[in-house]
Amino acid sequence: MTNDKIERINELYRKSQTEEGLTDEERKEQQQLRAEYIHSVKRNLSLQLENTVIMDEKGNKKKVSKKGKKRVTH
Repeated sequence: MTNDKIERINELYRKSQTEEGLTDEERKEQQQLRAEYIHSVKRNLSLQLENTVIMDEKGNKKKVSKKGKKRVTH
């Protein structure tokens, strides 16, 4: 997600709060940009968690994994 797209999301939000409001086309653009932003945040969080390791009190390293999946010990 580029800074230009984030700025556009903010512009559309500010316009939506005015008396003028958004056109149907702008509302669709806003929904699309918001969906793209949410997808980007989820993807970035997922990638960050894939590279996260937790070390227990005995020094054993465990990769963070999704719930229900077996954890890998290094």
